Amino acid sequence: MTMRNLRLLLEYDGSDYAGWQVQPNRPTVQGALQEALTRLTGAPVRVVGAARTDAGVHALGQVANFKTESPHPCTTFHRALNALLPRDIVVREAAEAPLTFDARRSATGKTYRYTLLVRADPSPLHRRWTLHAPPPLDLPAMAKAAEALLGRHDFSAFRSASCEAAHPVRTVWEARFLEEPPLWHFVISAEAFLQHMVRSIVGTLL
Repeated sequence: MTMRNLRLLLEYDGSDYAGWQVQPNRPTVQGALQEALTRLTGAPVRVVGAARTDAGVHALGQVANFKTESPHPCTTFHRALNALLPRDIVVREAAEAPLTFDARRSATGKTYRYTLLVRADPSPLHRRWTLHAPPPLDLPAMAKAAEALLGRHDFSAFRSASCEAAHPVRTVWEARFLEEPPLWHFVISAEAFLQHMVRSIVGTLL
């Protein structure tokens, strides 16, 4: 049978997962996808993600890929995966990709959005996808400080002790705040990120 490489575009709520990467005895997004694909194809499947999101991190457009000899058309993978996956993980697209495509190694950049709820009281409706940050906060000062992140720098101060990246140097081409009161969105784009880099940066800016 012919080996194929399929690209997936994913959206998920990461609240109830221990991150993207498979971990023993813990629910993960990669684990849920691989389990669903194994059921669908009848053979073990390894899924590669463009970003190994941390515990509690959500995705609007995570790219992933997997190789399979299954003859199912992409439309079947799309429909069947959404039937098999938990409701907090959705496949938005399924398409053929070149065998050389690797979601992680082929990625040219990534964007994260960290959302702050800036008001005195927390919100039960926003609690799963925002950080409660009571005022007062100095947004102009935070935005000015974020400008220092632009360019190519050593981000060792913002990596976790368990980070496995080969080196801490990254190029950031966007770092800004978008206001949507009472929400403030910190948007940062780079070629790649270190483990816990974004949350460490936000904590420092606060």
